[in-house]
Amino acid sequence: MPNTLTDILICGPTASGKSAVALELAQRVDGIVVNADALQVYDNWRVLTARPSVEDENLVEHRLYGHIGRHQRYSVGEWLRDINSLRQATVKPLIIVGGTGLYFTSLTKGLVDIPAIPDEVRTRGDQMRLTGGIAAFKAELDKATLENIDTNNPMRLQRAWEVLVSTGRGLADWHAETPAPLIKLEDTCPIVLNSDKNWLNSRIEQRFHHMVENGALSECQDNLNDGWDPALPSSQALGAPELIAYLRDQVTLENAINDATIATRQFAKRQRTWFRSKMMDWHPVSVTDSSSAQLIADYIAKAVTNRDFTDLSRLA
Repeated sequence: MPNTLTDILICGPTASGKSAVALELAQRVDGIVVNADALQVYDNWRVLTARPSVEDENLVEHRLYGHIGRHQRYSVGEWLRDINSLRQATVKPLIIVGGTGLYFTSLTKGLVDIPAIPDEVRTRGDQMRLTGGIAAFKAELDKATLENIDTNNPMRLQRAWEVLVSTGRGLADWHAETPAPLIKLEDTCPIVLNSDKNWLNSRIEQRFHHMVENGALSECQDNLNDGWDPALPSSQALGAPELIAYLRDQVTLENAINDATIATRQFAKRQRTWFRSKMMDWHPVSVTDSSSAQLIADYIAKAVTNRDFTDLSRLA
């Protein structure tokens, strides 16, 4: 029987406490926590991508975490198909949580079916990204596409370039044919977590040190031993290139941690910019040291149960 209850969408920048809120909320509404983070789908990372712990996964049902092999690619379209299958297979509400804005906009605004990219084009794209960086892609992309994607994200630029080269049409042109979304935003409870920049930056630094002390280096060493390929999507995990450089004796651990922290802060800034521009219709919830995951989950659970979201404004 397909799901007929209100699905809950929770997005926010990295280190903002999304997973903790989702875990608390799932226990209150008997829901399933579903991943919407493009790196947490890969099985070669748990610590470095802050995937939910085994203990958390045993506490409530989690789906679409660590289900893709590190050498595989996993598209937004594949993620949407997996979400659709979950919705059709359960009557429980889905608590879809993560920081990949493109997943959420595709889910609630639709995603056009673009032909698969040929392997030779993808190989050329990988080489361009590693040698020419984002400037090489920007030089070849059309203006309309550049105005509608994150031009500081090399993987997004590479995807747009691959579409243009393989189909002869810009990504913006394809998106003009976007079909109806899988889920209408008005049929969900959409939450976007906001936070003070300095508060979040401090959390990012503390969390990365905690990761290094609790297994991130071992994960990176396992990836090195398995044939590290920086061109793979799974290799884009925040902090992975920097810690790999340390394990190869190219930098000190202190410099690797510092570089990774800076890269993560820059990524969080891009996420906040995306959320502000794309998610103006979502319910904003401020996260601070005093707004616990339990408190936020209580408000959201009440809103979903009563189908009245007005009280959520108290958390803005």
